[in-house]
Amino acid sequence: MGIVTVVAVYLLILVGGIVRSTGSGMGCPDWPKCFGMWIPPTDIKQLPTGYKEVYTAQRVAKNKKLASTLERFGFKQVAGNIFAHPNQYIETDFNVTKTWIEYINRLLGALIGIFIFLTVVFALPYWKLDRPVFWLAFWAWILTGVQGWLGSLVVSTNLLPIMVTIHMGLALVIVAMLIYAVDRSQRELKAVATVPLLGMLSVWLWGATLLTFAQIILGTQVREQVDVVAFAAEYASRDQWIEQLGAVFRYHRTFSLVLLVVNAYVVYQLLQLRSKELHQLATISLTLIILEIVAGMTLAYFALPAAVQPVHLTIATLLFGVQFLTSVVYHRVTKTAMQAAYPRVVA
Repeated sequence: MGIVTVVAVYLLILVGGIVRSTGSGMGCPDWPKCFGMWIPPTDIKQLPTGYKEVYTAQRVAKNKKLASTLERFGFKQVAGNIFAHPNQYIETDFNVTKTWIEYINRLLGALIGIFIFLTVVFALPYWKLDRPVFWLAFWAWILTGVQGWLGSLVVSTNLLPIMVTIHMGLALVIVAMLIYAVDRSQRELKAVATVPLLGMLSVWLWGATLLTFAQIILGTQVREQVDVVAFAAEYASRDQWIEQLGAVFRYHRTFSLVLLVVNAYVVYQLLQLRSKELHQLATISLTLIILEIVAGMTLAYFALPAAVQPVHLTIATLLFGVQFLTSVVYHRVTKTAMQAAYPRVVA
């Protein structure tokens, strides 16, 4: 069940990328319903007169409550930024295609919530066998609920950049928790192929994973800048958007070279070890890095084709997941090796 859930989460990330690339994020101006309906409208005639003003007023009212709550907890600057941001006063025109793209995204999110709950149920036996497996599944379920709440804030703030970034970051945390839970729950079923500790390789592995996490966050911020530029240009002159992006894009592009060098070194070191599992993960990582670079170059030199944007994001999150799993597997096999060598020292 855990594997199915991880796959579903990645599918949701892909669909979320499609939502962003098609500009469908505000296809439904309210949450959890869509234009006040559980089944979205298919024609503008189904909407009330002055629907833009109605949903703008609802969003502003919700943001006032959010700002007041944040101020009470001491986050005055964040509260001010949320409420003062002009996006919340902008209501997009009804577009049936964008509405249904966003609605499908929400349906998939609800389905994943069910999947993760079932993962918790299937993890109940591990309460006695290996309690961390249960707690990982349980907290992933709780954070999925938080993610749904953040999704509602993304809508209410009309895709406020900081909210989109937090939303993406939390998704990666949930992915990591589920991957670790699945690997830990299946370790008794896997053949033990121990490898010795190799210098600072563990540090390099976790460093590469964290660098990828940071690069994804930077990429999310670049995507937010693209949205701003596209809106200002009224979605015309797409070939000129790259030139108008700020410093974040340059950092993101330069950082990709750092990631390439770090990951190339890590892959080389992993291939020196006698572990088929680590060899496979290293090969997958290298393949994903190459695909990610190709996708990034396609975006940079071919006017940000919309079809490539969700692919670029999905490959990046897959790379993060594979790197995280590689770090976990390396820790497991080296720990097993140490236990075999020093059974009384290593618990």
